[in-house]
Amino acid sequence: MYPSAMAGAPKVKELSYIHAEGYAAGEMKHGPIALIDEEMPVVVIANQSAVYEKVISNLEQVRSREGTVIAIASEGDEQIAEKASEVMRIPDLGEYLTSILATIPLQLLAYHVAVLKGTDVDQPRNLAKSVTVE
Repeated sequence: MYPSAMAGAPKVKELSYIHAEGYAAGEMKHGPIALIDEEMPVVVIANQSAVYEKVISNLEQVRSREGTVIAIASEGDEQIAEKASEVMRIPDLGEYLTSILATIPLQLLAYHVAVLKGTDVDQPRNLAKSVTVE
């Protein structure tokens, strides 16, 4: 789900002007964990994959530091519901399609956070509509 996290973080930045970064489950203890406190929401994308237990471990680390956990998880995953503050469910369509599907709740999250903050979601500041290469 790392590529999905990497795609979702810029959406949060672009629309709500809140710093966000996407990282792989194994990277949390290499810096991001130092920022977690009761003011730091953490979005976790947790599908049933080879790193699921690492994701659950990270989730527990966030909760132990009073962080809020918003999880994007597969339908039927009850373990995540016990540990996360909020859970958004998506169908489990296998590793690759689920990764694509996970980007939708991330985009909606970015949109709704921006609306709550009162930022202009239709015309974000400093965001070019096209990229030119010279």
